[in-house]
Amino acid sequence: MKKTFLILGAVVIFMASFSKADLAKEKTVVATTTTNHVAFQSNPGEKLINKSDCLGCHNKTNKIIGPAYVDIAKKYPATEKNIDMLADKIIKGGTGVWGNMPMSAHATLKKDDAKLMVKYILSLKKK
Repeated sequence: MKKTFLILGAVVIFMASFSKADLAKEKTVVATTTTNHVAFQSNPGEKLINKSDCLGCHNKTNKIIGPAYVDIAKKYPATEKNIDMLADKIIKGGTGVWGNMPMSAHATLKKDDAKLMVKYILSLKKK
């Protein structure tokens, strides 16, 4: 019985050490490019998109159900008016601009978070 508790305790400590390491990695997401050796942090809007259900219908470069993010960036200049309008569209949902398939509403999303997502999407415009 003592061996069982000892082994169980060791396993718990072992697993806890990995979760702390993963948390530390998540807090310091830094990637280094190989071409110019510049460190950068991942975009907060991109992080929000990756945590949401957006990727079920959208992709960065290819149309899935909804338009690709680069196509949205081509269509809309990164103005405050467009950022507000697109953030509202994400929150309220909509249809008709990119076809008949409606985009579902994301009513629980904060306006500031939706704006960060839109700013990231619009930053993908190729110059």
